[in-house]
Amino acid sequence: MLKSNILLLAAVLSIFICGCKKNNTPSTDNGTTMYFPSNTDANWETKSLESLGWNQSAATALKSYLIQKNTKSFMILVNGRIVMEEYFNGHSQNATWQWNSAGKTLVASTTGIAQQEGLLNINNKVSQYLGTGWTSEAIDKENLITSKHLLTMTSGIDDGSELVIKQNLTYLADAGTRWSYHNVFQKLMDVVASASKQDFETYFNTKLKSKIGMDGFWNNGFIFKIFHSNTRSMARFGILALNKGKWNNEQILNEGYFNESTNSSQTINPSYGYLWWLNGKAKYMVPGAQTVFSGSLVPNAPTDMFAAMGAEDQRIYVIPSKNMVVVRMGNASDPANPNFAVSGFDNELWQKINAVIN
Repeated sequence: MLKSNILLLAAVLSIFICGCKKNNTPSTDNGTTMYFPSNTDANWETKSLESLGWNQSAATALKSYLIQKNTKSFMILVNGRIVMEEYFNGHSQNATWQWNSAGKTLVASTTGIAQQEGLLNINNKVSQYLGTGWTSEAIDKENLITSKHLLTMTSGIDDGSELVIKQNLTYLADAGTRWSYHNVFQKLMDVVASASKQDFETYFNTKLKSKIGMDGFWNNGFIFKIFHSNTRSMARFGILALNKGKWNNEQILNEGYFNESTNSSQTINPSYGYLWWLNGKAKYMVPGAQTVFSGSLVPNAPTDMFAAMGAEDQRIYVIPSKNMVVVRMGNASDPANPNFAVSGFDNELWQKINAVIN
């Protein structure tokens, strides 16, 4: 009996010791699993260009190009790990910069969170949340406009003025019949605020920003509120997007809504989702015009790429097929043409990136 008890005790101790050793064994992860940076620890896992088989000399040429194009910061992440992180012209890791219209995707995501919490429905008319008379349109035309039309740039409101005040929100076409890039999207912030019974920034901070460890703030710009943050915060949002609204084990944004956001939201401009730009479609339109162009938005970029794009070339590129996120912040690549969103810079930049990663 004593012998049996000794053997049993030895077996238990063996299991315990093996378990302890296992827990203390360094990770054998080769970087192919998804990584989420800590919300509290400044450390961030990295992956070297060499380990990925990327071209180091091409990376040097890419950095020279970024400097030439007035870039302040640039990051490439694979599976959430930093492969390149560069700061130029006195910018630094903790310095903030404006997202410009790339921040529209933050509004789209926050709207989706409010919907999944049952606070609103994007298919309901905007006047249900803001009251009738939020535009200067006839009531029957105003009541055609849903939050989904604001998400897809198809409100039909006249885009002759960028300033979103009631007297400028006049009728041009029935909602859903015309695609036009317009700052009226910001009315979604009012919809979320009304539905959640708190100001938009408070709701955004609680439901999205703090959950993924972003810094940053909304600042009243000349035309609409603009989000400012450091570059790593932009990268965090990119990782959330790469994982279809999931952060670690929490589905922050419903995957179904996220998939809607990053697929063609209408047929007029199939290269546009819910305030996200989409690559690889048969045709596209650009801000400020009604011209329809044939082909892909950014021919040199992967066809499955979707992107947050803002004036002066603020960018988050998300490439699911490569588990990659690319971030660029800075001044306009071409000071003479600050542009609203899409520019020739995207195609040139992707030519340089491809030389590194292929």
